[in-house]
Amino acid sequence: MGQASAPAADLEDIADFEESSLAQVVERFSSDLGVLERRWGDIPYSAARQERMRDFLAGWAKELDALRVASDDVDGSIDLVLLGSEVRYRQELLAREGRMVAEVLPLLPFADDIVALLDIRHSRKEVDGQAIAGSLAALAEAVDAADRALRSRATAGGAGEDGDGQPTPTPITGLRAVRLLQSYQSALGTWYRHYEGYDPLFTWWAQQPYGEADDALGRYLLTLRERIVGWPEGAEEPIVGDPIGRDGMEADLIYDMIPYTPEELITIAEREFEWCDARMLEASRDLGYGDDWRAALEHVKTLHVEPGRQPELIVDLAQEAVDFLEERDLVTLPPLANEVWRLEMMSPERQRVAPFFLGGEVIRVSFPTDEMTHDEKRMSMRGNNIHFARATVHHELIPGHHLQGFMTDRYNSHRNLFRTPFWGEGWALYWEMRLWDMGFPSTPEDRIGMLFWRMHRAARIIFSLSFHLGEMTPDEAIAFLVERVGHEPANATAEVRRSFNGNYSPLYQAAYMLGGLQIRTLQEQLVGGGEMTEREFHDTILQGGRMPIEMVRARLLGEAPSRDFRAAWRFYGDPM
Repeated sequence: MGQASAPAADLEDIADFEESSLAQVVERFSSDLGVLERRWGDIPYSAARQERMRDFLAGWAKELDALRVASDDVDGSIDLVLLGSEVRYRQELLAREGRMVAEVLPLLPFADDIVALLDIRHSRKEVDGQAIAGSLAALAEAVDAADRALRSRATAGGAGEDGDGQPTPTPITGLRAVRLLQSYQSALGTWYRHYEGYDPLFTWWAQQPYGEADDALGRYLLTLRERIVGWPEGAEEPIVGDPIGRDGMEADLIYDMIPYTPEELITIAEREFEWCDARMLEASRDLGYGDDWRAALEHVKTLHVEPGRQPELIVDLAQEAVDFLEERDLVTLPPLANEVWRLEMMSPERQRVAPFFLGGEVIRVSFPTDEMTHDEKRMSMRGNNIHFARATVHHELIPGHHLQGFMTDRYNSHRNLFRTPFWGEGWALYWEMRLWDMGFPSTPEDRIGMLFWRMHRAARIIFSLSFHLGEMTPDEAIAFLVERVGHEPANATAEVRRSFNGNYSPLYQAAYMLGGLQIRTLQEQLVGGGEMTEREFHDTILQGGRMPIEMVRARLLGEAPSRDFRAAWRFYGDPM
């Protein structure tokens, strides 16, 4: 594989780089936050943790109120705004977590008993094996009592109250309780093993009651799964999700500096869909399929490599993208970045929730393995065909996620605290748009490959925001991806499971296209207007570090935001 040549200006760029005046302040906040999160990391939820984090954030809010930067200090002003936003948002998330946990604690009436045991270790208290044995025995009894009560309770779905005056559990609250209880059970196991064998009296007293408590927790987890979530033992986890509602959406949009309503963002996605539809029909006609673009798409899905040849394809596609960038001097490509990326094949289990590539310094590749069923193999090959891959390898590697990570580890790395998918995924998606505009797709098949993913990003905005607003179910989202975008059913199911049952923030899936549109608007203004070259524009974004795109805009324009800044940039105009 070839390597990008090192521009002569690289060393000068590094020598001239100046760190933000508030970099050390941000790093101190990150360090303090990190040590507190590690302190409480193996106690999944507790009132004491909530109180400690509230005090920590309130203290920082007060400190930031007293902090001043020079009016012409653009980077310092940006960091002041970003850090203030970070503190406020974490306060909102803490309150949100409290509300969400409060809804499931009636299903976990013994949670405080587990937290009290876990805190013995971190409070550095002397351990009393006999007393702990009594606590563990009482915990086992309390869990079994909760199990019996849940089994005898009417578990009909829908809103209302049960016989105890508590809200009727739903699959959403049930799955939330399952995940929290799994965390408690795991933490209790770690806690027990900390003392087991090292303290003979502890082990002598606690071994049997711990085993009974652990067994009781396992039984209760199964009851929660079967009776509330509808998830029988041995079955695949159902797609349930946990919608945050309009208030949660608005708070997240404020944090990511997106001055649009969810409805306006859905309208933007629909407009982008219209553009994709028109281009897809053009490509379909060029292939001889007329207006039957689905038939053209089906043709492209058959154009995959043979089993075992996917890594070779990825290497070739990665170098093709690098060559395209270098020939046009679009962005600085450090030779080391192209040298060190690595490739790993994805396991069948991982492909059930991530049916396509994942990227960064390591690109994780989906393609069939001998463990898969015939249908799974077929769908994996069709969903990762040559032309779909050509549209995404550069998204995952260079100039996408791998180049991002390489540069943000070296420039303004303190801003990793402010990471947002609108910057992370938006940058990689922007390059899909930019390469399209520059003629990267050279055949109708290539155009269909790129358009498939662009339609997919528009669909993500629609189904993810609609779900969190309570206007679309997971099953409806799967059907939407199959019918509107042309996904394979298994891949559509994996995509929705990844979106709703994974660890992604509510706006994550919408951020791909929306972040890309933000950067494209800036490119049209600054490069299209002759104020910057392509390379200057792209390098400046990468060297600025991770942050909401409106702060990227402020930095590119050299405009220091005021400390009371609120997002107002309507990067797509008025979509309604």
